[in-house]
Amino acid sequence: MGSNNVNSGEMTFPAKFAETLSRHGKQNAYAFVGEEPKTYDQVDREIKALISFLEKNGIARGDKVAILSSNMPNWGIAYFSITFMGAVAVPILPDFSVTEVKNVLDHSESKAIFISSPLMNRIEGYESDSLKTIIQIEDYSLIGKGDLLAGFDPSSVPAGKYHVEEEDLASIIYTSGTTGRSKGVMLTHKNITFNAMKGMVIQWIDEKDKFLSVLPLSHTYENTLGLILPMLGGSCVYYLRKPPTPAVLIPAMAEIKPTMMLTVPLIMEKIYFNKILPAFEEKLILKLLYKLPFFRKILNKAAGKKLYATFGGNLKFYGIGGAKLNRTVEQFLIEAKFPYAIGYGLTETAPLLAGANPSKSVFESTGPAIEEIELIVKNPDKKTGEGEIWAKGPNVMKGYYKEPEMTAEVLTPDGWFKTGDLGTLDNKNNLFIKGRLKNMIVGASGENIYPEEIESVINNFRFVVESLVVQQKGKLVAMVHLNMEELEKKYQHMKEDMSEKYEEKKEELLAELKDYVNSHVNKFSQITKVIQQPMPFQKTATLKIKRFLYT
Repeated sequence: MGSNNVNSGEMTFPAKFAETLSRHGKQNAYAFVGEEPKTYDQVDREIKALISFLEKNGIARGDKVAILSSNMPNWGIAYFSITFMGAVAVPILPDFSVTEVKNVLDHSESKAIFISSPLMNRIEGYESDSLKTIIQIEDYSLIGKGDLLAGFDPSSVPAGKYHVEEEDLASIIYTSGTTGRSKGVMLTHKNITFNAMKGMVIQWIDEKDKFLSVLPLSHTYENTLGLILPMLGGSCVYYLRKPPTPAVLIPAMAEIKPTMMLTVPLIMEKIYFNKILPAFEEKLILKLLYKLPFFRKILNKAAGKKLYATFGGNLKFYGIGGAKLNRTVEQFLIEAKFPYAIGYGLTETAPLLAGANPSKSVFESTGPAIEEIELIVKNPDKKTGEGEIWAKGPNVMKGYYKEPEMTAEVLTPDGWFKTGDLGTLDNKNNLFIKGRLKNMIVGASGENIYPEEIESVINNFRFVVESLVVQQKGKLVAMVHLNMEELEKKYQHMKEDMSEKYEEKKEELLAELKDYVNSHVNKFSQITKVIQQPMPFQKTATLKIKRFLYT
């Protein structure tokens, strides 16, 4: 392992950045794919000029400054300029609606906002007493009105001297979460820096590493592990100018040859179900062989080699977090010898609570608690060992901004955070997540039913893209979104012929799905009805379905 002096010194962003600067100033820091990177020295100059610019526009220590932008080098630079001067960053998810953006700006009383030009429409007509300064993030130009507005000068330096403490607030992250109202999670410099440093213990990185960023920087997972962590190691992060569709991603990976990627399950699930599995099901002989474990392993290993090459051939850490990974897909990744690693965490814990290096991945587990963090399963069920996961450590948030009652519901007086997730720990302390406490359905005889577990069975069925299991009138109902293109391809000869026949085939498929699921789950998790969900489900930033909209 490299020299471990990352663990020295104060746990604040400016202190860590200064260490990186002295070691890796000339190294590349941030770039768009296919464009010239900025070095850490150049980034340092830009941060100083931005602090000066914020000062001139009336931003002082403790003020809230929002960032509403797609990922780009300037996102991180804006974030550092805000937090280095002791102000508080308020990252907003690019897919927040106009109403959600307004709520966040109002609730946080943000005085300034960095915004990318395609998202300007989210604040059109927005009026507030606090928001005075609107900065276009692409070139730091000022938008709008005001008398004391001073333009950005790349050569200026801050007038003030700033010292940031570990317990100072670094950011307030509003979780759209999967429940209604957004909550502002208050994270300190220490919460986030400690978490990134512990990420370094799981996977050492240095100036030779290259990150390819595909998740929004305004989400705590990408923010801590995709921005602060690479900064600690002096690594370079590459961003995409377009959304990460396969057509954009594949050439980008070929060019960058990333060593590190952070993703959510949906990305790999799509690759497996849309590309890898169909290749094994085209020919009858392959389809039959793929059902036999011995041959399946050989086929998966061969597919894994190809997949690894598609990812640029240098990947050493492919992190998956944010939601539960489909077990068939995980089995494929193991047999394909793909360097995947699963992590578990929440916005409230900055985010990482558990995780392991790809060499230590345990099937269906998120790995053990990370160093210096305690995880317990509270009041475990005598039979199953399941209970709510509680966490304690230097990464646990200060609380929810302006919401002491909500904070008291999840933080105990002695510092335990109630995650709201149900899980078990094995004898090696590996954590296994069962599902969200509030999603859990209590069956007719008091059994605990986890919709997530039934959904992972449904999602293995052909033509299913995604699903949601809900309780209606005491019965379990599966809402299923199908891949209509695939279905139409298979039955296209019928479509013109007679649409009734086509509908009949679809009904047959849903009936077959119901039988398939019920033969794969325990008796109290049986579904009584399958309904087709015509549109894709609405999702959060980590592509989890917003359940509250459907239950």
